[in-house]
Amino acid sequence: MLLDDATLQVPFLADLVTMADPTSRWSFLSYLKQSGHLYPFYIRESFYPLRKEYDDYCRWAAERLPSVRFGQRVTGVEHDGTAYVVRTDGDASYRTRRLVLGIGTSPRIPDPLRPVVDRGTAVTHSADYLARKAELQRQERITIVGSGQSAAEIYHDLLSEAPAHGYELVWLTRSPRFFPMEYTKLTLEMTSPEYGDYHRALPIDTRDRLAREQRHLFKGISGDLVDAIFDLHYQQRVTGDGPRTTLLTNTEVRAARPVAGGSELDLLHVETGEPFSLATGGLVLATGYAPTPPAFLDGVRDRIRYDARGRYDVAADYSVDVHGGEIFVQNAEEHTHSLLAPDLGMGPYRNSVIVAAMLGREVYPIEKRIAVQTFGVPDHLKRAI
Repeated sequence: MLLDDATLQVPFLADLVTMADPTSRWSFLSYLKQSGHLYPFYIRESFYPLRKEYDDYCRWAAERLPSVRFGQRVTGVEHDGTAYVVRTDGDASYRTRRLVLGIGTSPRIPDPLRPVVDRGTAVTHSADYLARKAELQRQERITIVGSGQSAAEIYHDLLSEAPAHGYELVWLTRSPRFFPMEYTKLTLEMTSPEYGDYHRALPIDTRDRLAREQRHLFKGISGDLVDAIFDLHYQQRVTGDGPRTTLLTNTEVRAARPVAGGSELDLLHVETGEPFSLATGGLVLATGYAPTPPAFLDGVRDRIRYDARGRYDVAADYSVDVHGGEIFVQNAEEHTHSLLAPDLGMGPYRNSVIVAAMLGREVYPIEKRIAVQTFGVPDHLKRAI
């Protein structure tokens, strides 16, 4: 999703290291200084880097780390009684006492949409949008499914170029409205160590309910982009270039099937209960991502803790192994640590916790409390009943 004008949804301080060590040479500001962009970034007066700029920053850091190995696919992990043995497809192997799984998440395809995926026509997940964009724009109608930031960015990108191509554009979501990301300060405090501790202590059913209810807090659309979409609609209406577009909320995809020239979707308006269908040539699934347990861990499955629903049972220090302190996960713990798990700005904090667990000491100071508010019932207000 490296669109030319797309920015991060978090400030530049949410880089690889600054929130753990502001003096680090691997900071985004250090990258700007070395690349000669520091003063232009300063004059720009925006805390939010371009996404392509952040991508270049990550490449800059990786190229300067001799310990990073690209192009190696892990095929298996075993434990030889003393250490873990990690094997790759290049017949290389690495012995280690500890593992950190930072493999990220995989594109999520809802079951009703699986019949039209990978069938050689203009159907793509948002992860591959740019690679399939030209193919999509040759269709008479393009439909976007989803309501988060990725869906909105793709919609805005396609809408801006619709007059030049002449396609019709449909954007539909199951959500009751196109939720903006809530970015007020007390809500931002939910990405805090104390909220993570509070969330971990809740019953599993409560945590899973909150995961559904809190999606818009970090998967909503930035307010600026919502306004830009409306302004683009207005501009095209005034200039007479369109827009040929339909936005549908409360719309659930019940089934999908390939048809001549594209896909046909069986839809249901969840508030009115009215079923209807939609034929489309192009289809973009902005349906998000989900953690997928990798097959290469099968050899050490007996050394990993799982909860009652088959997910990693993640401890406060992000470890998941039965002994503790051997196998750690990153961005696979939303069900235990809440919206802290995917938050970019909390990455250095998570790393600091993991490093401390490995070494038995805080290499980087770990904040215990940063929030103004209290989550749960504070001790001084508790009383026996």
